[in-house]
Amino acid sequence: MAGKRWVDSEGLHIDVRGLPPPEPLVAILALVRASGDAAAVIVHHERDPQFLYPELAEIGWCAQRIGAPAGEVRLRLTRRG
Repeated sequence: MAGKRWVDSEGLHIDVRGLPPPEPLVAILALVRASGDAAAVIVHHERDPQFLYPELAEIGWCAQRIGAPAGEVRLRLTRRG
């Protein structure tokens, strides 16, 4: 699977910056499906992943854009409660 991953107090992170399409989408969805009890998945991306949102909705997850440095789009993905 592609993308650098790590865990911290915010949740499970995946950095897909620099990956060619469709690798970011595939990597994010694979991580979300395998995340188990992770409260949140934090995505580090270089652009707004428009095709990700309907895929997340279909499997019961949602995305919220959170603060990030210039040039990065950062999303917090969580299960719908």
